[in-house]
Amino acid sequence: MHKLASTPITKDRFEVSDYDPTLRMIDDIDLGVRIDCFIDDLEQLRQRYLATKDKKYWKELIRWLPNGWLQTRTITLNYEVLRNIYAQRQHHKLVEWHEFCDWLKTLPYASDLIIYDIDK
Repeated sequence: MHKLASTPITKDRFEVSDYDPTLRMIDDIDLGVRIDCFIDDLEQLRQRYLATKDKKYWKELIRWLPNGWLQTRTITLNYEVLRNIYAQRQHHKLVEWHEFCDWLKTLPYASDLIIYDIDK
């Protein structure tokens, strides 16, 4: 959030692994066209904030950024917590949780400390 205005807002700054820009909307406009316009609007807010330093532009940018906006977070977890996450999310409907669970399996000692007796 504090570095939000430091880089341009482009489509590659969003989670789009299973994004389908060809989906048709009710008014027969492709989703990709709508998303591109929305991202352009967000970038204009960012540029306006940089030009004016007026916090109202920054606040609107924060308000309208969707959940798909990629942000960096640092967390510390132990193997017990990772085991609980794996058990609770291994069959989740979001693709991101499956990717995370697949990554968990690659950790050292994962078979002994995380996934034992769960995948059976």
